This record gives sequence, structure tokens and C-alpha cells, in this order.
Amino acid sequence: MKNRTLIIAEAGVNHNGDLELARRLIDAAAQAGVDLVKFQTFNANRQVTRTAIKADYQNHTTDSKESQYEMLRRLELTADMHNELIAHCAARNIGFFSTGFDVGSVDLLVSLGQDRFKIPSGEITNLPYLRHIGQLGKDVILSTGMATIGEIEAAIDVLEQAGTPRANITVLHCTTEYPTPMAEVNLRAMQSIHTTFGVAVGYSDHTPGIEVAIAAVALGASVIEKHFTLDRNFPGPDHKASLEPEELKAMVAAIRNIEIALGDGIKQLTPSEARNKPIVRKSLVASQKIKVGEVFSVQNITTKRPGTGISPMRWDEVIGHPAPRDFSADELIEL
Repeated sequence: MKNRTLIIAEAGVNHNGDLELARRLIDAAAQAGVDLVKFQTFNANRQVTRTAIKADYQNHTTDSKESQYEMLRRLELTADMHNELIAHCAARNIGFFSTGFDVGSVDLLVSLGQDRFKIPSGEITNLPYLRHIGQLGKDVILSTGMATIGEIEAAIDVLEQAGTPRANITVLHCTTEYPTPMAEVNLRAMQSIHTTFGVAVGYSDHTPGIEVAIAAVALGASVIEKHFTLDRNFPGPDHKASLEPEELKAMVAAIRNIEIALGDGIKQLTPSEARNKPIVRKSLVASQKIKVGEVFSVQNITTKRPGTGISPMRWDEVIGHPAPRDFSADELIEL
């Protein structure tokens, strides 16, 4: 059986800066059965310039007159809010997780006891940031949206040289577009990353629906990350490209089924097949009356169900053999 997939429900900034909404997102993630609910930890002053523009999808889902800086300021989580959310996760028996988007935010998460760190796609070329996370020596999830193989290699090298073993790094294939068009998913790139770098791989999914995340698990993903919201019609940059609670629950159930269905790769008779085998397979039977001593031939034997007699694979051995007794039509042949 496949090892259990780490399923991360990406609440991200879908709390809209509202602590109560963030708590409700945690409740929904816990009810869906995910392993971790993930938020985003950042400080707008450290993250963007005052004049940084927003992506097209952000302009379509938020006030287009608002700058990226202004948008991020509205969506910041304070240290006290982090503590509230961590406590709420503990009460709901679900793991708290957050992506730190800058060195100061990473340090805040360290102080809060986080022992796994997510590097978002936008930071994969941020050398001082990579080095800072690498020196922690913790488990790292590296997202690779917009990255080339060369950029992934360079990021892994920085993390390793800073003190994080490659065995601690999981690389997520990702396409940075919300939602991601199916033609730009290129899910086989996840397998290419695994082959090239010998790392555990996963998939950060921004496509509509749940089928691509499920397919990624079948192709070897050990981590699945998926945005979710309480309502796709809420205002905010990421709601439109997120799953709603029932969809998230369906995705988790499907992934757990796929883990079971993948099995151990050994082709063998299963317990349920063993019950069906004698019913479905065929045996050698008399196609007409056969007298004792009469030679079995293509004229007097055939193959029919059930499969409780001589296997038809012994046909050549039986043809030409004398009948040891009388047989009636449809009677199983014996030698």
C-alpha cells in the first residue's frame, strides 16, 4: 500500500483578515479530514514595495484600485492571531501550518514551534531567504511554480549547503496561475523532478475541481496542497480558485481510496477473486456422451463454466487420451 499522502488544506488568505472566518476555515478543514490547515504569514512592509502591482487574477477578484501592498496589509495575521489559530487547530485535532514569506515571518513561526517550513513559489530564487530556512535543518516543502529545472536545482543546493539534508526536502510541482488551465498542468513534470533530483515530490494544485490532485497521488505525490474556502463567492484574491468544504471532503476521501487502490504492485490472486475464480473460469467438459475407452477429441469435449475441473490450458494433454469412464454431456472431464 502507498504511504499516506500528506494533505494540506491551504486556507491561505481566504480568512480575509477575519479571525472568526479563519476559525471556521479550520473547522471545515478538520471535518474534511485533511492533515494540516495552512495559512500565510507575512508582513506587507517586508514583502512588497508600495508601488508593486497585482496579478491579473488579483485585480479580477479584488478592488483594482487597491495596490498589492494595500491588499496584503488587509490580509496580515498578527502574532496573537497565530496563537489563537494554533490553539483552535489543537482543539479540532488538526495540524496548524503556515508559509512564512520573509525571514522575519519565518522567525515568528520558529518561535511558535513550527517544525516544517514551506517555501512558496515566489521565493524559490530568494537566496538569503532560502539560506535562512536551510540553516534550520527542518523538513522543507519547496514549491516550484514558474521555476525551471535549473532554478529548482539551485534552490535545493542552497538548502543543502545551509544545512538541510536532501532527504528532508519535498519538492512540489506547481503552476502559478489561479485557476490553472488544464493545458498548463503538465503533471508529468512532477515525475521528472523526482527522477532528476531523487527527492520526494508532491503537487500544489490550483486547477478547478479535484481530479488533478487525485491523479497526482496516483503518479507518486507524497504531498498534496489545495486551496479551499467556505464560499467561492467571498471577496478576496484566492476564493475563486479554491474548493468549497464538500469538495475538499470529497478530494480527501478520493485520495485515501487511491492510496488503498495502488496496492503493493504484486500481481496475485486477491481474496475476493479467489471466491469468483471457480465460477468465472472454465473447465474441460463433455460436449456429448462419451463411452469408457473412447478417445477424447475436438468433437466430444469443449470448455464451459464452472472452473472446478481440468483447466482448458491442459487441452492438448487431454486430446487423444482415452476416457477412463462414461461421461454424460456437460459433465466435467476427468483423467
